[in-house]
Amino acid sequence: MTQSGEPVIRVADLKKYYGDVKAVDGVSFEVARGEVFGMLGPNGAGKTTTIEVLEGLRPPDSGTVEVFGLDVCKHPDSIKERIGVQLQSVSLYPRLTVAELLDLFGSFFKNRVPTKQMIDAVDLGERAKARSMDLSGGQQQRLSIALALVNDPDLVFLDEPTTGLDPQARRSLWDLVKGLQAKGKSVMLTTHYMEEATELCDRVAIMDHGRILEMGTVPDLIGRRFKERAVFFDSNAKLPSDRLGKLGGVTRAAVEDGQTVLYSKDVPATIGGLLAMADELSFEPRNLGIRQATLEDVFLDLTGRALRD
Repeated sequence: MTQSGEPVIRVADLKKYYGDVKAVDGVSFEVARGEVFGMLGPNGAGKTTTIEVLEGLRPPDSGTVEVFGLDVCKHPDSIKERIGVQLQSVSLYPRLTVAELLDLFGSFFKNRVPTKQMIDAVDLGERAKARSMDLSGGQQQRLSIALALVNDPDLVFLDEPTTGLDPQARRSLWDLVKGLQAKGKSVMLTTHYMEEATELCDRVAIMDHGRILEMGTVPDLIGRRFKERAVFFDSNAKLPSDRLGKLGGVTRAAVEDGQTVLYSKDVPATIGGLLAMADELSFEPRNLGIRQATLEDVFLDLTGRALRD
């Protein structure tokens, strides 16, 4: 993580309510210059609302929100010149071509990246003359990212940037984000992909119900909550859950997407006990494996649900 000088984002006790719904309920964090900062959370956690307040799209109800040391409510125009915004849902002028859209958006700013350079950066060279309505979902997503970068911003907001992208396009976007960081840019992103957060983010904040539950580097988040390794296998009703939690070495048990996960400080004892129980109940645990704890384990432990729920 590259840090120098004042943070590019400073948020203190941010609150945003909609009637009785506490969309953001006292959130505080900072993002350093040159940092890639990620927000993880299930739908409705408050991630997008937080970003929209930072972008100046929604006023905060209370709290301090600063970008580049400027209050987002008092200096929106100065801030918008220096940020790039990619929204979660793409809505573009349907009859304008890729090149025309980039020309149009570039005209809104004092500084701009040449259109061809931007098209090449997101690999849309063959679609430069195609109307946005004729682009695939993944191509529209790449175009929306190009539009967010057209003013060569110092800070980029990416809200679920790789949703709808195929694996190759997702990797290309990861390279793009790493390239921005190499140039000293700061990036704040939300994502549904644990691998993406692990690959890209210097630090991650995990949100649920409008609050930040944990924040730190991925190794720190894992290390704080898990000293164990995970023993996993396909769940089966024949194995009583109360007995699984009492197997040798097991500190906790969880079930996710049809898979039972036993967090163990003594893997041989856990597997020995599991196989003995399976033999007693005439059951063979399928797809049995062992792995280190991951960011997804942290998320499941904090929120009680998988990110994609």
